[in-house]
Amino acid sequence: MVKRKTAQPSAIEVLFEITHALHATLDLRRTLYDVLEIMSRRLGMNRGSITLLTPVTSEIHIVVAHGTPSGGSRGRYKLGEGITGRVVESGRPMAIPHLDEEPLFLDRTRARSRLDKSKISFICVPIKEGKRVLGALSVDRVFDGASALDDDVQLLTIISGLIAQKLSLLERINREKEQLGKENLRLRRELTEKYSFSNIIGNSRKMQEIFHLITQVAKSNANVLLLGESGTGKELVANAIHYNSLRADKPFVKVNCAALPANLVEAELFGHEKGAFTGANRQKEGKFELAHTGSIFLDEIGSLDLESQGKLLRVLQERELERLGGTRTIKVNVRLVAATNKNLADAVEAGAFREDLFYRLNVYPIYLPPLREREADLLLLADHFLEKYSYEYGKDIRRISTPAIDALMQYHWPGNVRELENCMERAVLLCEDRVIHSYHLPPTLQTAEETGTLQAQSLKEAVERFERELLIDALKSCRGNMRKAAQVLQTTERIFGYKVKKYDVQPKQYR
Repeated sequence: MVKRKTAQPSAIEVLFEITHALHATLDLRRTLYDVLEIMSRRLGMNRGSITLLTPVTSEIHIVVAHGTPSGGSRGRYKLGEGITGRVVESGRPMAIPHLDEEPLFLDRTRARSRLDKSKISFICVPIKEGKRVLGALSVDRVFDGASALDDDVQLLTIISGLIAQKLSLLERINREKEQLGKENLRLRRELTEKYSFSNIIGNSRKMQEIFHLITQVAKSNANVLLLGESGTGKELVANAIHYNSLRADKPFVKVNCAALPANLVEAELFGHEKGAFTGANRQKEGKFELAHTGSIFLDEIGSLDLESQGKLLRVLQERELERLGGTRTIKVNVRLVAATNKNLADAVEAGAFREDLFYRLNVYPIYLPPLREREADLLLLADHFLEKYSYEYGKDIRRISTPAIDALMQYHWPGNVRELENCMERAVLLCEDRVIHSYHLPPTLQTAEETGTLQAQSLKEAVERFERELLIDALKSCRGNMRKAAQVLQTTERIFGYKVKKYDVQPKQYR
């Protein structure tokens, strides 16, 4: 008998080749088949198969086989069933010198029905990650003595360990992909909720008209022009239009045209090629290319110069552009939402804005009213910002005092909603109890000229105003119960009643 050469001299080469195959691709079946093919070609280990355990059903199924059929129910085992089932259940390898002498061998695939089983050895080793059994690796080979069989078990155990590492890596990658997918869905859901129409606060008639206009245009591809003073919420409306449109899952690119230097507007909007100008050391995509298939929001569009307006008009009309310094025409499919605090019609009359661009933009204008025209919404907005910043700064502030409400209502709000938000954030930062008082508001809201309330001229007047405010707050919190209100202020009912009468406070109206 010719003695077989030991596998030891070539084992390192084979393991290197198998390791390379395992890291060549993330395709699991392709990888495992390549491993079995190497084992057959280099080691003479034929009819190899790799089975994996499904923990939920406790079923073992053949994932990939080399030289044997593996499909259908014939390639499935239960835990403890046959040699493969025993190996997976116990986590220990099994080596059968002669298959014809082993009753546990099931030959489910019928791959050895025409072979002389007395000359075939069968080796099956578990694929394990630590103590967790993932599956099994099994092969046939011509019997060549017990010592050679032991060497084969040792080598297969090393190979199964490499396979286990690959399986563990793919499990981790798939788990992270799933988590990223869930996180992506959660963030998209949050964006949709954050920029839904319900988050644009307002019950006034003018705001209801705006909600109707947004609802009508959101699902279309029409250009939208948002008009109104600075701070009226144009960007919030632009977000709502995009995230409630058919392009909600596509890019949404925002550009503040007023912040762009005149000599860089074209490069920022339409991109540039390498070497197009001094400092252009690489090719750069413009904002319109980045927004392809999605939407672009051009804020303060009235600040663009006439040359930039002409190039913008071509993009809107032809849906194509050329990068600065380039010759290639690039097609873009972008929905435009523009905003301005300027009167564009007057700018057209003055020759500062192109008439053809104005009519291209003015397909669907939406005018956002200033806050002074939305008195019915002011307290809703103030309460919203109070809740927002109380949560952000970890404070338990419950309400706004009556004098503070009066000051808010009588102010003319030149900075609109943005100014109101800043005002409420400041008040929350200064507040040390559960109520926002008028003295927590900015000085501009407390002057006689802007609030209609007289500014204290003496210490006596300041103390009286403060006392009256405390009485009203206590009565509100106690629903007009003077006894409880006196206890809250840690004074007697007699003194509390005297102060109520002195300052002409009516407890009944707070019940």
